[in-house]
Amino acid sequence: MGILNVTPDSFSDGGHHNSFERACRHADLMVSQGASFIDIGGESTRPGAAGVTLEQELERVIPLVEYVSANHDVWISIDTSKAQVMQEAVESGAHLINDVRALQEPDALSVAAKLNVPVCLMHMQGQPRTMQQSPVYGDIVEDIVQFFNMRINACEAQGIDRSQILLDPGFGFGKTLAHNYELLNRLAEFNRFELPLLIGLSRKSMIGQLLQADVDERLAGSLAAAMLSVQKGAHILRVHDVKETVDMIEVMHATTHFKTL
Repeated sequence: MGILNVTPDSFSDGGHHNSFERACRHADLMVSQGASFIDIGGESTRPGAAGVTLEQELERVIPLVEYVSANHDVWISIDTSKAQVMQEAVESGAHLINDVRALQEPDALSVAAKLNVPVCLMHMQGQPRTMQQSPVYGDIVEDIVQFFNMRINACEAQGIDRSQILLDPGFGFGKTLAHNYELLNRLAEFNRFELPLLIGLSRKSMIGQLLQADVDERLAGSLAAAMLSVQKGAHILRVHDVKETVDMIEVMHATTHFKTL
């Protein structure tokens, strides 16, 4: 899953694709490099990020959803928590709702149910502006499992079939450095749900803090974390560096399918 942020303040590529033309070219590039999904987002959810209005978010994402839908045969994911953005994005060609707030915003759950597309439920402790201010857990995996159970039950009660649900434990969203690496170490425990795991570790602060590396120096760490995620059961990797991640997966695939090479 290639990340396409059309925001001025996303933590890694903020402003880089903050024009329609540049964003289209970057989508073209990621598809050419092997992305199966393009994840389009118009609101930064980095720690401390300010919110955006509904109108701003629609202006940023809908033209891109329409462009990718018209020009590429890939899945389009809309990264939003707003019900109206979900509605208009799916009507414009999006196939998947990727919500960092797990359909907890007003009308999000009912609208997602009516749209009848897959939804990814992400765990976040707190809200983006404050989530990194002293997050605390009892047992981090069991706490997130409890959250997922509640949100899955809410989805099913609203009419969303379990087969339409994906899960994201939310690396970096209300977690300390130690929390993030414990979560990565125990990622396979989420396979108990028998649902696809969507994992986003690319260039995150858990890589930068560990390696004392700036955002543009986190590729090796991101690839290592992505490889570990796949080994522990990840189904979809949400990444900035598509070509390098595809290469890594190809090498992993060859080690288990060498008899067919």
